[in-house]
Amino acid sequence: MKRTPTIAIIGGAMSGLCMAAKLKAAGITTFTIYEQGSQLGGTWRDNTYPGLTCDVPSRFYQFRFAPNPDWSRWFSGGAEIWRYFDGIADRLGLREHVELNSEVVDARFEGQRWTVAFADGREIEVDFLISACGLLRVPRYPDIPGLDSFDGAAFHSARWDHEVPVAGRRVGLIGTGSTGAQIVGALGGVAGDLKMFQRTAQWVFPMYNPRFSRLTRALHRRFPKLDTLAYDACRATIDWVAMALVAPGRRRDAIQAICRRHLRKKVADPDLRVALTPGYEPMCKRIVISSDFYPAIQRDDVHLITDGIERVEPRGVRTADGTLHELDVLVLATGFDAHAYFQPMTLTGRDGLTLREAWADGPRGYMTVALPGFPNFFMLMGPHSPVGNYSLTEIAETQAGYVVQWIELWRDGRYGAAEPRQDATDRFNARLREAIPGTVWASGCNSWYLDEDGIPELWAWAPKRHRQELSAPRLHDFELEPVAVPAVAPG
Repeated sequence: MKRTPTIAIIGGAMSGLCMAAKLKAAGITTFTIYEQGSQLGGTWRDNTYPGLTCDVPSRFYQFRFAPNPDWSRWFSGGAEIWRYFDGIADRLGLREHVELNSEVVDARFEGQRWTVAFADGREIEVDFLISACGLLRVPRYPDIPGLDSFDGAAFHSARWDHEVPVAGRRVGLIGTGSTGAQIVGALGGVAGDLKMFQRTAQWVFPMYNPRFSRLTRALHRRFPKLDTLAYDACRATIDWVAMALVAPGRRRDAIQAICRRHLRKKVADPDLRVALTPGYEPMCKRIVISSDFYPAIQRDDVHLITDGIERVEPRGVRTADGTLHELDVLVLATGFDAHAYFQPMTLTGRDGLTLREAWADGPRGYMTVALPGFPNFFMLMGPHSPVGNYSLTEIAETQAGYVVQWIELWRDGRYGAAEPRQDATDRFNARLREAIPGTVWASGCNSWYLDEDGIPELWAWAPKRHRQELSAPRLHDFELEPVAVPAVAPG
């Protein structure tokens, strides 16, 4: 008979739901999703700023096992994506496995089980601990003098305050990544005066975003195979583009040429064009995909400020040239701590090894999913996952499918506790370091992809290789501890 595992999934966003769905499809129902918020959805629940749009095609930014025939556009808005993921919980019968408002603060491995502690003082024991905390969840705030002194409304883009009116008001925006570009595209012509404070210019790839017709949606509902075909077509196209990220050649040249042509064609003013031209290769940072940003930034009521910010004052932002830019609203589109992973939760593995000790030299793991010294612990979106301009749903499915295979081996009694060997983990990271210099992320720019040593913390090869590497467990890469035999009382 198969053993029955108890499983804790930390996080009720996209990857946590994916993990739960994969477990249930395998006939494993003894799992619980612990979500610290009052709703499911993670990033797509928290981010509600104007203009929010996914930069991955809708037909590919969905679970292959749960297609949505009713996407409204090629690239969907944030609210629609949140409804999709929240609906997955009902569609696949996962909501009964969810505990909301349950913040995990500590987990420690003892014997062959994990003891998990919550903020409310509860403790549970489980056989497997799976982190699905998400990638872009901890807002990063800029270190600008006087930021707290501003008299107007100020908030991070991931904590948008919809009680604050922006129509007709003086709005300042700090941040020029995808979020900043989308907000400019949405607020241009809405705000009375919009100022975008630019520290670094971004390359912009054009986005063609038509609506799906009623006929298209009806056909996808009638013939589900169309969703599979669309998914495969999108994946093949993006896999082709992804090769430009990891290897120089004609593909990289083509993407870069499109970005440069888009800038030349859409920005007429030569001075503004110079100000919007980055000093690094396209795709070195996560590329911005938008067809609204360039038209919006050229409006008379939208201004690009390239002088550095000296400080924030009660009435607005003062730049290095001495100008005080008076504002009513200040928006911080300054991104996230992409290296937070499951922090601030503390994690203690075998023999008292803490995560802080294990990652003293930076986040490192085995094949993006596991850590030496932390048995029966798995990560979704762990260090070096292929998250650069790619579909996170595809990555989550690959990683979750791999984790299910390990749990099935446990159910068969093949081991009691498993952790990757240190030498196998070191070999994986050595291969990464050897491959990274050939990627576009190492071509010379500062981005959230880089670790503290300035090395890109990303999968250095094609996404297809990630799927292949995680297609089946390599038992020789792991330390396998036999199933513990319960002690029998004397007599």
